[in-house]
Amino acid sequence: MRRPLRRSQLQAWAVAAVLCAAPAHAATGQADGGQPGAWLAGYTSARTLGLGGAFVANADDALGALWNPAGMPDMDRYELRFENARLFEGTSVNAAALALPGSRLPSFGLAMVSLRSGDFERTNEMNDALGTFHEGETAYVFTMAKSVTQKFALGANVKVLQQTVEDFSAGGVGFDLGAVVRPAAGLRIGASIANLGGPKLTLRDTPETFPTGLRGGISYQVLGGRGLVAAEVDRTGDAAVQLHAGAEYWVQSGLALRVGMLDDRASGGFSYRFAPQYQVDYGVADHALGLTHRVALAYRFAGFFASSQAAPEAFSPTGERATTQIQLVSRTKGDAERWTLDLVNKSGETVRRFSGPGVPPAHVEWDGKDETGLPLADGTYVYRLVVVDKQGRMLAGSPRRVEISTAGPQGEVPMVTTP
Repeated sequence: MRRPLRRSQLQAWAVAAVLCAAPAHAATGQADGGQPGAWLAGYTSARTLGLGGAFVANADDALGALWNPAGMPDMDRYELRFENARLFEGTSVNAAALALPGSRLPSFGLAMVSLRSGDFERTNEMNDALGTFHEGETAYVFTMAKSVTQKFALGANVKVLQQTVEDFSAGGVGFDLGAVVRPAAGLRIGASIANLGGPKLTLRDTPETFPTGLRGGISYQVLGGRGLVAAEVDRTGDAAVQLHAGAEYWVQSGLALRVGMLDDRASGGFSYRFAPQYQVDYGVADHALGLTHRVALAYRFAGFFASSQAAPEAFSPTGERATTQIQLVSRTKGDAERWTLDLVNKSGETVRRFSGPGVPPAHVEWDGKDETGLPLADGTYVYRLVVVDKQGRMLAGSPRRVEISTAGPQGEVPMVTTP
């Protein structure tokens, strides 16, 4: 007689799926794959995988609340993010998140992360085949955060968890708390506590409570803000302490490279911005079962920003289009204190600067001359609007290009002679 799959077999298959989803742990430490909620505690996004999972001090994207809900106030733009990770034995993790950073009002976020295992064969005690089943878990995370002062932010998550294994299902609610301190420019220190008061899931008879997770870390911006180095220490329940470290460098405004370490295993990745609003992230990490990959697409809109646009983008100070008009638009979290628009030549030298107090004007006009009033050489110049508010927060727009061309069109004009 065939019997239904035993409870112990269900747990074994569920643990197998979780182990596939969790990142690598220290070879000498105690693995945490068997703990309830290990898949969510060990979740890494495409960007954070490239940073070795060291994200608690930054947490400044739509999925960052999973590391530290207090990181959301540091975001400038609203963000919608989608993630996908194909793991082992048909296991996959998908995520979607929306973040709405605030200024006077709190920041709000909503995220969904879902784990689904591949199909496992179900058997009875006689090893007779009884079909297949899969294990699935989904977390819904609502975030609220606020900058209490210029240097200190607090945040909280409310998490709703659902788990399904074969014909059994369960749900539970838990809470996370986080804080970020900014003691100096470019320096952030972050800490978070996960699973306060749950969630507790009873899949059949035995309740399982998610263990408390602790995270602490530091990050520092280098190379004028184009680089970032970060380190983090994690511990979930009775599992071994995990060490994370990573670095990020924006080679140019649209391309970033990352490298990291998850305990004793290497990771890396990159980001590519193919428009000011769109960004693709990719992360890869070594694992005992092979390489794991993650891909993300982010869309940024509205929020707080600084932007500039020259019209026309090419002009001739000696021709009909003697000047170019550079439109300036910004929205700051606090009252604007000052603004700057620098025009830089191909050698990286600032040849002309427009600046002033408060909010930038609707536009400025440039006649192709330097600070002393002398005409500049033909060529391409880069400009960028920067606005600083009264709390010291800086918004920098995307670098753009404008061209001076006084030579006019080149070529040969054929001459036709009459006999």
